[in-house]
Amino acid sequence: MSASRNSILRLINASQHSACPCHGCSSAGHHGSHHAVNQLRKLATPVNRVEKEYAFEVAASNLRFGDGVTREVGMDLKNLKATKVGVFTDPVVARLRPMQTALDSLQAQQDLPFEVYDKVVAEPTEDSWRDAIAWARKHDFSHFLAVGGGSVIDTAKAANLFTVYKDADLMDYINAPVGKGLPISDKLRPLIAIPTTAGTGSETTGAAIVDITSKSFKTGIASRALKPILGIVDTMNTESCPREVHISAGLDVLFHSMESYTAIPYTERTPRPANPILRPAYQGSNPVADIFSLWALQTTVKYLPRVAKNVEDEEARRQMLLAASFAGIGFGNAGVHLCHGMSYPISGLNKKGPKYKHPGYLLDHPIIPHGVSVALTGPAVFQFTAPSSPDRHRQALAIFTGTTVSDPSISAIPDSDIGLHLYEAIARFLDGLGVPRGLKAVGYTSADIDRLVEGTLPQRRVLDLAPGIGDFVGEDGRMHLTKMIERSMEY
Repeated sequence: MSASRNSILRLINASQHSACPCHGCSSAGHHGSHHAVNQLRKLATPVNRVEKEYAFEVAASNLRFGDGVTREVGMDLKNLKATKVGVFTDPVVARLRPMQTALDSLQAQQDLPFEVYDKVVAEPTEDSWRDAIAWARKHDFSHFLAVGGGSVIDTAKAANLFTVYKDADLMDYINAPVGKGLPISDKLRPLIAIPTTAGTGSETTGAAIVDITSKSFKTGIASRALKPILGIVDTMNTESCPREVHISAGLDVLFHSMESYTAIPYTERTPRPANPILRPAYQGSNPVADIFSLWALQTTVKYLPRVAKNVEDEEARRQMLLAASFAGIGFGNAGVHLCHGMSYPISGLNKKGPKYKHPGYLLDHPIIPHGVSVALTGPAVFQFTAPSSPDRHRQALAIFTGTTVSDPSISAIPDSDIGLHLYEAIARFLDGLGVPRGLKAVGYTSADIDRLVEGTLPQRRVLDLAPGIGDFVGEDGRMHLTKMIERSMEY
């Protein structure tokens, strides 16, 4: 039987990608892989040449980090010559100290009018975004301020975008193929973000995520134009978070860093953009993103268990806030892949299917928190991706086991076994945090697997960065996703 085109492409990708984990080396092994590739090309059916990427960009918000820096935001907006500020928050944060501090800071400035939108919902939907957008359009704000977690910051990003694009429909800018994915060419209004969770890193990125309830999965908008001009990272603002929120948010940091560190190299992404404005925010792993992602991974593995054990641990909370922003810079320029891609239907289908409601979330609707939905497939995903870059996965394994890659307990593991060891290490880490032990623990059954796969396939923005597969739209992609979800049912 002849090999499928996807199988050939996957073999070519593996021979290029696994030769050198630094992605840029021109070692003898790397040249050998090119010889193998050329031999394959002689046997393959000729195809139109697609140019690969040759450059990467680094973009992130300005960040201010410190105890109590929320009180400076009024001066910031005054310095920016704001004439009317739209302040976004949610019903819970609206009653807490971070929001009160922000409002006091605005009120301390002369002639700085503002309006407050406090109806942002956790895990925003099309409807909640449309409501926020309509409110923002009515007021035509000169500047925006978001005080809250990722849901609040992402909602403010969407409101800002559609205030400028007054006649556009939501789907015009939602990522393709779900929406049109149009490029954002007009300058948006200045947005300042004040995170109150140590998780999404949304204060640093141009990504905004929304639940498309009609399709039972999440997607979003990704553009550098969306990123805040300033992220105010106040270490006092996570004091009121419940333990379960700390854990879920921290899991998001963990997998932001792991997925961006193991994404395909930016030089393997296709097609090369015909115009720089078309270069995506999620570009593939690159030398700058690697530094931020690796530091965030090390810090999260060290400090998230401490926060889970004692939410009063100030040092651990401070380090997790830094890790969230560092991971945001990492994945905001490299991207995420399979864990996030599969998390979107896991969260979306829950509302009509299992109706799981995670402990510690005081909401009147079912919810699998984003970080938890990402973590559920983590062990299986990194067992699968390990062969694409054994050295990078070996580095991750060393971090989880509290040692270094030169330790004999790590260095002696054959490349072929790294994935299994990493599966076990991630599973132990999640178990220590009390994360549900697989999809069955949140109510999914084997009868849901096909729907979870179907909800994952449209997530091309992130699936295209997954190593070791090739074209996810084909049968090979469907097969691999099915196996990973099966492997994630319980562990």
